[in-house]
Amino acid sequence: MPGADRAAVGLGANIGDPEASLRAAVRGLGETPDVELVAASSLYRTAPVGVTDQPNFLNAAVVVRTTLEPVELLDRLAALEAAAGRTRRVRWGPRTLDLDLLLHGDRTLVSPALTLPHPRLVERRFVLEPLLEAWPDARLPDGRALADLLERLPPEGVERLGRPLSITL
Repeated sequence: MPGADRAAVGLGANIGDPEASLRAAVRGLGETPDVELVAASSLYRTAPVGVTDQPNFLNAAVVVRTTLEPVELLDRLAALEAAAGRTRRVRWGPRTLDLDLLLHGDRTLVSPALTLPHPRLVERRFVLEPLLEAWPDARLPDGRALADLLERLPPEGVERLGRPLSITL
């Protein structure tokens, strides 16, 4: 895919059938025009953040190559969330599917619709662990290695389940 950027998407769900929702989202992303799946992490069980009185989450990450602009890719992710029945009632509350655009090439962006890199990326083990499984040498646009930033985070709250999301390459 000439002119494509590598982008990372974080996936999460904790109501309904979270594993089926994550797998369906990966299939849907793979069927998206101008998006090519590159790698996917295993599934991770993680404790909720923010609103803690809710079920644990399943999280994962996928890496894609895309010619879409960041906001265009974000729109495609929102469409996949809507197809999974996502409603936005409580910030950090339970959800059928949450898709976050974490990185898009070496771009930085601050707009009402999107901030890149994701503003809480470096604070969240449940995002960094799966992302680094799928993209071990991932770096922030300023060149900092995400693996170095992961080492600074507390080790608790994230359990790798060892079930890969598996994608067709």
